[in-house]
Amino acid sequence: MRPSATISDEERLNREFFLSHYTKYEFRIPMRDGKKLFTAVYAPKDISKTYPMLLMRTPYSVGPYGVDQLTPPRVPAGFLKEGYIFVAQDVRGRWMSEGEFVNMRPYIVDKKGQQFDETSDTYDTIDWLVKNVPNNNGKVGQWGISYPGFYTVCGMIDAHPALKASSPQAPVTDWFVGDDFHHNGALFLPHCFNFLSNFGKPRPEPTKKYGYLPFDHGTPDGYDFFLKMGPLYNADANYMKGQVAFWNEMMIHGTYDEFWKSRNIRQHTKNIKPAVMTVGGWYDAENLFGAIHTFRQVEKTATAPNTLVMGPWVHGGWSRGDGDSLGPVRFNAKTGVYFQEKVQLPFFEYHLKGKGDWKAPKAIVFETGTNQWRNLDSWPPKEAKETVLYLGESAGLSTEKPVAAGFDEFVSDPAKPVPYIEKTSVGMEKEYMIADQRFASRRTDVLTYQTDVFDKDYVIAGPIEVKLFVSTTGSDADWVVKIIDVYPEDYPDLDPNPREIRMGGYQQLIRGDVFRGKFRNSYEKPEPFEPGKMSEVRISLADIYHSIRPGHRLMIQVQSSWFPLVDRNPQVFCDIYSAKEGDFKKQTHRVYHGAEGASQIKMTVLPR
Repeated sequence: MRPSATISDEERLNREFFLSHYTKYEFRIPMRDGKKLFTAVYAPKDISKTYPMLLMRTPYSVGPYGVDQLTPPRVPAGFLKEGYIFVAQDVRGRWMSEGEFVNMRPYIVDKKGQQFDETSDTYDTIDWLVKNVPNNNGKVGQWGISYPGFYTVCGMIDAHPALKASSPQAPVTDWFVGDDFHHNGALFLPHCFNFLSNFGKPRPEPTKKYGYLPFDHGTPDGYDFFLKMGPLYNADANYMKGQVAFWNEMMIHGTYDEFWKSRNIRQHTKNIKPAVMTVGGWYDAENLFGAIHTFRQVEKTATAPNTLVMGPWVHGGWSRGDGDSLGPVRFNAKTGVYFQEKVQLPFFEYHLKGKGDWKAPKAIVFETGTNQWRNLDSWPPKEAKETVLYLGESAGLSTEKPVAAGFDEFVSDPAKPVPYIEKTSVGMEKEYMIADQRFASRRTDVLTYQTDVFDKDYVIAGPIEVKLFVSTTGSDADWVVKIIDVYPEDYPDLDPNPREIRMGGYQQLIRGDVFRGKFRNSYEKPEPFEPGKMSEVRISLADIYHSIRPGHRLMIQVQSSWFPLVDRNPQVFCDIYSAKEGDFKKQTHRVYHGAEGASQIKMTVLPR
């Protein structure tokens, strides 16, 4: 318990309400193979009526442990006073639950006998709860953010009949293609290293005290730390020292092999029966991919209501804070509060209690730039039109394809990679997804293209497809593409402005990602580039809903490093996870435009 001086008024009131209205119970629920999972249940003291159950399964602990440890449970904002039985469970092999923990445990098709996975563990848990917890109304909802979002997705596959509503929020879905640790085969280095260096350590037996000790980098400068670390094999040799099994497993699975494919839960997300509300943030640096692709996959075969909610949030930002800004970018609305009160609570109230009239549109999405919520009957919007912008001469960006063939080139040096953010940090900064890119524009190893000034709103609504025609003097290269909203030079500064950020000419990143070039034809079978030969690289960027306002420009930046957010590519074809110091080579890269090498960005744009 924290000292009372640090508790907010809201926390104090919630605690007082919890103590007077709820009783805590702890159970060890048996699974079909005999293992028991530790489960905390918080039940209303008023037994004059029945209540639905709201379940969250987590690898991050349901503590504090003990029925006398009366701390309000982690529940969605606003739910404590509405009358629910709250259930939180340590997943198999974590904290106080029995069994072995497996990261992103693969789903088993046609399970037999005592075979189990996270889907069956959820089913067995719900089956036990509805039969053994008094005063439940036979209806269960499940929710979770990030890793608990993965378990929520698992729970709605082969769902127990009592599971009526599921809300996977920023769910982890595929750790090689787009979530957390890899994007398009490229390792997101500080996020993976920092997370696994503590979360990945073994827990031999059930315990209440298995804690997290953040890795001590010995410096606030992550760029310097990871550059000095050298090739990836040094991470285990010098720091993890064999204690993090999953890191070493990753290091021997450098392609999209069965190790990764079996952990892709998206392929099993079909014929879902509970109502689904998938939630994500446009600026979620961790699981933006998971939110969008979970919604898409469910939509293909859904028979129950399926809704996508996307706001201007960082990872989990909809569950804490007002959600009215990110760094210097203002949204002029308390978006988190709106979601909690007008969307999340009504969803569960309707499906678990029959209250209200939940007629949700297919997509409830926040349009950044104009800063307003939109209710849509499809995502992307049906009226959005496909538009192609071509990279051209003189750093131009236009709907007109260049007539003459040409190219731009730059030297990419692994010893001096392009920083992903101007700020000094040892981690993956959540603000990088809206960060000012002027520092990158000034580098000679970053190519910049931009449109003329817009005279009306230019609204990008949906996915972004990039087609680059490139060559390299080496045999491999990463390709980073960034979509940027360039503010007018007279754009007003913030008031107050304690960090003295100048917003005139601000180059706001609105979407960006990396593609590891050797995977351009297949994630399973990487191929080298033939030095000097033009090749095509296609990159899918995550959806956005952003209005570039009149007076602004659209900018595209292309580069080949994004450090230390993304690990360094040696720029010679090899297994990067076992690359040595001498494998890293300076190379010259070209991006072609016009004629047969028309590099381009394809977007869906709303007419305004």
